[in-house]
Amino acid sequence: MERKITWENYDAGQLKKMEEINKEYRDFLDNGKTERECIDTIVNTIEAEGYRELEKLIEEGARIQKGDKVYSVCMNKSIVMFQMGQKPMTEGMNILGAHIDSPRIDVKQNPLYEESGFAYLDTHYYGGVKKYQWVALPLALHGVVVKKDGTIIEMNVGENEDDPVFFISDLLIHLAGEQLEKKASKVIEGEALDLIIGSRPIKLGAGDQESEGEEKDKAKEAVKAGILDILKETYDMEEEDFLSAELEIVPAGKTREAGFDRSMLLGYGQDDRVCAFTSMRAMLDVGATEKTLCCILVDKEEIGSVGATGMHSRFFENAVAEVMNLAGEYSELNVRRCLTRSCMLSSDVSAGFDPSYASCFEKKNAAFVGMGMVFNKFTGSRGKSGSNDANAEYIAYLRRILDEKGIVYQTAELGKVDVGGGGTIAYILAEYGMNVIDSGVAVLNMHAPWEATSKADVYETYRGYMVFAEGAGM
Repeated sequence: MERKITWENYDAGQLKKMEEINKEYRDFLDNGKTERECIDTIVNTIEAEGYRELEKLIEEGARIQKGDKVYSVCMNKSIVMFQMGQKPMTEGMNILGAHIDSPRIDVKQNPLYEESGFAYLDTHYYGGVKKYQWVALPLALHGVVVKKDGTIIEMNVGENEDDPVFFISDLLIHLAGEQLEKKASKVIEGEALDLIIGSRPIKLGAGDQESEGEEKDKAKEAVKAGILDILKETYDMEEEDFLSAELEIVPAGKTREAGFDRSMLLGYGQDDRVCAFTSMRAMLDVGATEKTLCCILVDKEEIGSVGATGMHSRFFENAVAEVMNLAGEYSELNVRRCLTRSCMLSSDVSAGFDPSYASCFEKKNAAFVGMGMVFNKFTGSRGKSGSNDANAEYIAYLRRILDEKGIVYQTAELGKVDVGGGGTIAYILAEYGMNVIDSGVAVLNMHAPWEATSKADVYETYRGYMVFAEGAGM
């Protein structure tokens, strides 16, 4: 089947709109390098568009009416948004869903130590990463430290031009003969991903008010002591406060336009914040809809959608029940009817075809960069294990509404059969009996510190989500 190229369809007005959308997307990526930062950015954006917090409406005993816009946040890491439609919720919703967590390196709970003149933070990687890609790069530290009294300290170091950055060291090529004989999965071990955060020993002067014991401790680990002094002075933080901290190590630097033609974006966390952004933006830009429109953006997809903020939790179902209650529609049966009759785009990225690694792809069924939004009928691995496999009737419905609006789209699988595989949140929502299919943007360098997307694909996916949001459903 012939594939369309998105760029060939755009007039001057659409090209301008595409650049506007991508500029906003770049800002979204730069301001949201962690789940918490994403939630802060999203809440600030949607409240300016008239969304109200569900929990406050519950406290007030308010009623939700047609056209109302409501949101609920779970532990500052997941969010669900509703725009009430003209029809009752029991007739189902149109749901856009994505995840906002990305592969990274996390700081352990007892991380700070000194070794041979360097101060380190001990780490544990998060999600599927090629560990060797994370060494010898400028890295930033983002997250929160929560003190015993409940005080929350926000940390974001390495992004401003005058900030220091951090790094994980690598072995020089001159001594790396044995290292280079190892398998790629073993070249850099997980326990070797410790972050260098300083090398300057503290110097005790005559005016320092230190006890004899404190002086001996600082002399023994003078670099670590200097780091602790900086943390105390800058953040009023003690070493034990690491116990209740969530600190994430991410690539330092802003998202950049890529290519002489500036046709692509190169940035951290595009899996899956590109789908989170386009889903949110489509939901904000759509007008009144027949069916209630819902957008769910969740945490923990990269490690199996587990925990209180992952898609396996009851957060989404509970929020639907609360909204239906305030709309005067609640019953256990009505909640089940609402979810079963809903249609969803499980928005997640696809592996873009890479000519440099063509042997890993089956070209007829690969996602190509610059050729529009991507649909994956199924994901999983080997014999479709662990996947949602979308119904043909649902795909036909989507083809019809997208073709009517001239949306450029393609279908794909994740590599050749038996080469690898992966999963999304689609199968979790499908357990309610609703129609679900994976859709999103083709990405190069997926799960690497810097991932690449096409501006045209970002824009076309946004347009496709708009068409889906406006649809009457199955």
